Amino acid sequence: MAGQTRRRRSSLRKGGVYLLEGDEPFLKDEAVQELIELHIDPSTRDFNLDILRGTSLEPETLLSICHTPPMMAEWRAVVVHDAQALAANARTRGALEVLMSKPVPGLVLLLVAQLPERGRARIWDVVTRSATVLRFPRLPVEELPDWLVTRAESQGMVLDPGAARALAAAVGAELGLLVRELEKLRDYAGERPSITRDDVEALVGHIPRVNRWDWIDTVGGRKLDRARRELNTLLESGETGVGLVIGLGTHILRLGLAASGGERALAEALPPHQKWLARRIAMQARAWTSQSIDAALDDLLRADRLLKSAPLSDRQVLEEMLLRMENRARAA
Repeated sequence: MAGQTRRRRSSLRKGGVYLLEGDEPFLKDEAVQELIELHIDPSTRDFNLDILRGTSLEPETLLSICHTPPMMAEWRAVVVHDAQALAANARTRGALEVLMSKPVPGLVLLLVAQLPERGRARIWDVVTRSATVLRFPRLPVEELPDWLVTRAESQGMVLDPGAARALAAAVGAELGLLVRELEKLRDYAGERPSITRDDVEALVGHIPRVNRWDWIDTVGGRKLDRARRELNTLLESGETGVGLVIGLGTHILRLGLAASGGERALAEALPPHQKWLARRIAMQARAWTSQSIDAALDDLLRADRLLKSAPLSDRQVLEEMLLRMENRARAA
């Protein structure tokens, strides 16, 4: 198993109820497989693993399967996909309450759900008090290349950051598809120590000439004239003004943290799969002052308001924002 998987598995307890919820199906499915492998011996898998769907599950069936003892093994696993459907009627909610009220010996119950942010049925409060809850929110698009770099490292690969950005730009935000392409790249690179942008271009095909991550780095490096020239190409590739403003806002805030607290302070604030960015952002921060960062945040706020209220195109709003930054940099 990869290092990241081993670390997560070592933190999991055996048995009981797990609620795996969130909008990222690939990571949920991975966690389900890890938990199955943690509990179930492959030689008895056919006897001790049941895969069910909450959308077509009768409460009597759920209770009967969950109370079936393990056969020739210590553990039995029951996986319920679309578990949010169990809250739809009183009978299935009652079955869940029974399972939450008293642990079933030898059972690990995996409830895989996509719960609404608001208006959740009260049964999920009961479940979360008794279960181990693992949450898998959708990975923000800004973090895709960093997640790929960390994923490759956990599997013994070195993925160049430029290659990670090119892969994310070419493939999109579906993690399962990105991982499959990453595995192909590993085979393509063979014994070479790292995977490069050229590898991505050779294997995956067309790569957008400008991607959001390199463009945000261009602004962070205060190469504002270049950022303005590349803006139209970026927008034509499908990026939106609101998305770019959000990404830039996060980046500028990180520049501010690096400028005031240094690389270490920034690294401590970054999520695990982005800590490698601390050095790059800290280097960019040398070109910024606290005043220029404050002004840039004001520019972003102004652009956000214009995008949501003014009869202007995304290109016009962002061009005006970059020109304001550029004029201040020139004056300084």
